[in-house]
Amino acid sequence: MRGGMAEPLVLLPDLMCDARLFGPQIADLSREMAVMVAPVAGGERVEEVASGLLDVLPQRFALAGLGLGGIVAMELQRRAPDRVSRLMLMNTTPLAETPQQAAERDPLIIKARAGRLDEAVRALFPSDSLAPGPYRGEILAMLSDMADGLGLEVFVRQIRVLQRRRDQQSALRKLRVPVTVLCGAHDQLYPVKRQAFLAELIPGARLAVIEEAGHLPPLEAPDAVSAAIRAWMAEPMLLR
Repeated sequence: MRGGMAEPLVLLPDLMCDARLFGPQIADLSREMAVMVAPVAGGERVEEVASGLLDVLPQRFALAGLGLGGIVAMELQRRAPDRVSRLMLMNTTPLAETPQQAAERDPLIIKARAGRLDEAVRALFPSDSLAPGPYRGEILAMLSDMADGLGLEVFVRQIRVLQRRRDQQSALRKLRVPVTVLCGAHDQLYPVKRQAFLAELIPGARLAVIEEAGHLPPLEAPDAVSAAIRAWMAEPMLLR
């Protein structure tokens, strides 16, 4: 590493979220490393989103993504393995959608187009996907505000990306970089059991379960997530 500075950290937010999802980590980690958040809304297929990002991201970077951001992160890693020096996957899945799962998302698009975007977003992040705690209401209010700022077109594109995503299991089995799979113990959307399965797919991956968090650990348990990111950034790069 040049001059002891870690490679830049790129954070990819979940569906209908902006940089505020990682606000606490940006504030904390940017004291010692370059941190950037990139949007995951540049197309209706994960391949389009990834190629748009590769045009603007640093030459080599550490990559962490949550939910949809994790799905895009896996595709970036698959497309440009020489550019992604390490990978952190938060509350996400390597699987493609089943036809049934994909079909169940269509009514959400209809709802959003009928002027009920807020309801459609709430259906994707039910309150029980977050850990119970004093800040749950505040976090849900921020989610609603972030979604409002991104708007209908982004919502439709991001749902399409989810519906059309590829299975990434074989690409993940070939990884030879430091990987941490981070998840919240209370997440009903991506339960710990499935996160453990994801970690087992990847050679040498670590599983970090954040006990006091659900689907949005960076906001629910900010210090634990910053600590997990620091530990992962400090892991020696693996030999190819």
